[in-house]
Amino acid sequence: MKNILVIALIFISSLAQAQVTSKEEVAPELVQKREEQKKEITKNYLALKNSFLTSDSLGVVKNAEALKNSLKNFKFKKLTLEKMNEATTSRKEMVELSTQLTATKNINKQRKIFETLSVKYWEQASKFKAADATLYLQICPMTGAVWTSDSKEIKNPYYPKNMLTCGEVKASL
Repeated sequence: MKNILVIALIFISSLAQAQVTSKEEVAPELVQKREEQKKEITKNYLALKNSFLTSDSLGVVKNAEALKNSLKNFKFKKLTLEKMNEATTSRKEMVELSTQLTATKNINKQRKIFETLSVKYWEQASKFKAADATLYLQICPMTGAVWTSDSKEIKNPYYPKNMLTCGEVKASL
């Protein structure tokens, strides 16, 4: 009986050691892949925002498609079940909004959709933000519409012709 207990303990300790070793070997690659996914989502959102600065409705369609694809590939980690459900629901809504952006070439309709998308994006930005990035929540005081930027400099995507520099930074991550 003692021998079986000793063998079982040795087996369990070697299994635990193998798991620790395995995690140490795989973790850097997974961490790097996850950071690349976060950078891709942020890059695609910012490219979408910049398409509005130039009122490029075809650029909006292209960048909305890229954002949609990068969001679909992203998996949330280290969240409670409640937070996971909330984040997953929010991501699905962002994918749907991105799909709506690709369905119209009317820049004014696209801007209305982008308003909602930007609110949803900021709600999840802390999960999408790469470790080495700083993001800023900016707001148009005339309309209350928000957007996310990687610069403190205001470039209003809702009114680029009339009020390009109208806005303020409300928060940062």
